[in-house]
Amino acid sequence: MPILETENIIKQYKQYDAVVTAVDRVNLKVEDGEFIAIIGASGSGKSTFLSICAGLDKPNAGTVKIRGNELTSMSPDKLARFRGIYTGFIFQRHNLIPQFTALENILIPTVMCGKEECRYEEHLKKLVEMLNLKDRLHHLPSELSGGQQQRVAIARALINRPQVLFADEPTGNLDRENADEVLRLLLLTKEAIGQTLLMVTHDLTIAEHADKIYKMDNGRLYLFKDKDGYRRNTYEEDMKKAHL
Repeated sequence: MPILETENIIKQYKQYDAVVTAVDRVNLKVEDGEFIAIIGASGSGKSTFLSICAGLDKPNAGTVKIRGNELTSMSPDKLARFRGIYTGFIFQRHNLIPQFTALENILIPTVMCGKEECRYEEHLKKLVEMLNLKDRLHHLPSELSGGQQQRVAIARALINRPQVLFADEPTGNLDRENADEVLRLLLLTKEAIGQTLLMVTHDLTIAEHADKIYKMDNGRLYLFKDKDGYRRNTYEEDMKKAHL
């Protein structure tokens, strides 16, 4: 059974008198431990689809399942608890609370799940070591560089040991050196914790490290490159092949 599966996901918005389809009948299966990258132009629907997969947004139609649990039918409270146990999310803009120290920001998910912080002590030590945050834990976000803030955001997403880690342009605001370092850290923690990683990125250098690359095109998703390096150029080309 795939760890993550979506079926016929549709997401629409009203824009003045028109209806915009951001995600158009998207199906995706992700196996346990896979690293999946989703690329596409701005406005193609990739971040919207990622948010739906993570349970942060609801589709107009279709289903999302993680470990066989259907997120789209859960109540808000049940969904929040489920996300806290099974998923982590890294935002492009960090979303750190400015009044909290790095350590306090990292521990927010443990508090939201109602779990005792002491249960995370050993795991926290490992994350801090891997992410090189030991000397920055008691600093406020304003006292950290952009790369350090993103490391804190990564630690926060990983503190609950999620089975699926979602990352929305995690290197989008970083220079090449810091972007490569964030990728290295994500791959390191993925291997150490044994996670599935689903990432939206505009950076093909980052995407090339994934097991599979999918491309979002006008709300539709198609396989762009797999482990064998096979590339498909457009969604329409994929559909033509499917009807041969």
